[in-house]
Amino acid sequence: MTVTVVLADDHAAIRSGLRLLLESSGEVRVVGEAADGAAALRQARALGPDVVVMDVRMPRVDGLAATAQVVEQTDCAVLVLTTFDLDEYVLGALAAGASGFLLKSADGDELVRAVKAVADGDAVLDPKVTRAVISAIPSPAVAEAAVDVSALTDRERDVLAGVGAGLSNHQIARRLNIGEATVKTHVSRVLMKLGVQSRVQAAVIAAQAGLEEP
Repeated sequence: MTVTVVLADDHAAIRSGLRLLLESSGEVRVVGEAADGAAALRQARALGPDVVVMDVRMPRVDGLAATAQVVEQTDCAVLVLTTFDLDEYVLGALAAGASGFLLKSADGDELVRAVKAVADGDAVLDPKVTRAVISAIPSPAVAEAAVDVSALTDRERDVLAGVGAGLSNHQIARRLNIGEATVKTHVSRVLMKLGVQSRVQAAVIAAQAGLEEP
């Protein structure tokens, strides 16, 4: 299946390079480009891509605000791509519901894998910043939900622990000996019960709740 993408970056040369890297894989098709957050939202609403690859710092509407709007107003997943390994913009974008965060230093294969993973409903965090994000992500929803995970069933807690360990749906399914479609259903229910929008936020809760990998 070809993954459709909108690229949001204020530098045309960077967008061209990202397009080349993604489309050369034969698995990703770039359907739109945007030079700022407002244009990214318009493209996401008009084109309905699987993923919006979002730069953090852009003029007029930055990546943080645009991420929140895309998540709230569309079904598109957001992959934050930046030169900054950690700052308040990145943390804010993840708290706003971004499905992943990857540094622009990532190579082409890493970028393609990240886009495909996010499109498939998995979370992506660059290994260099995972622990910092887990400890510092500022989200009232996460903080409130982290207090109590008792609403989850035992199986949902197992799935949440897998999400917290950075496992994909496929990996969780193999660990728990259940179907991948069943894992996706459990993940959806976990997000709903915890009142969060993304697997990244759920991973934060798993870490804060001390859940161990199944």
